[in-house]
Amino acid sequence: MTLERKIANVFHLTDENWMRHANPVSVWTRYSVLPVIIISFWSRAWIGWWCLIPGGLSLLWMFFNPVVFGKPKSTRNWASKAVLGERVYLNRDQVKILGRHNVPLHKILKGISSAGLILALWSTVCYSIWGAILGVTMAYLGKSWFLDRMVWLYEDMKNEDETYKSWEY
Repeated sequence: MTLERKIANVFHLTDENWMRHANPVSVWTRYSVLPVIIISFWSRAWIGWWCLIPGGLSLLWMFFNPVVFGKPKSTRNWASKAVLGERVYLNRDQVKILGRHNVPLHKILKGISSAGLILALWSTVCYSIWGAILGVTMAYLGKSWFLDRMVWLYEDMKNEDETYKSWEY
């Protein structure tokens, strides 16, 4: 079982919920989670322990976001294809992905995104605004580039496997 499938199980991403998460509104609103967490915990100097409320709400939003929205009217857009590509990628232990997509770049991009997340969180603890901005930027650039690669993976794989082609409407 791939790490991505384990993470998907934590978020209860069933077939139905994957399609809900493929709603572009779900994809784009997830980008709000990290900045809200950073701002929430940054504000601990002014509002004390009350900062846990918006921070906790943001974490809840991250958890429930994939299932809150309905299925998209169409999956023929970048955001939906990125989610469908992630679904293809997490199944790579069951359905072999094309060789040009089986490259270390995916791990490098995840590493950049993870390093950015760690830097952003550390910078928040230390009240380093430039570190937090750099960390969030790294996290989002890494994640967005990874998602763009997932669009490409999905586009290529839907031509190889009828199951994937049926996801597009």
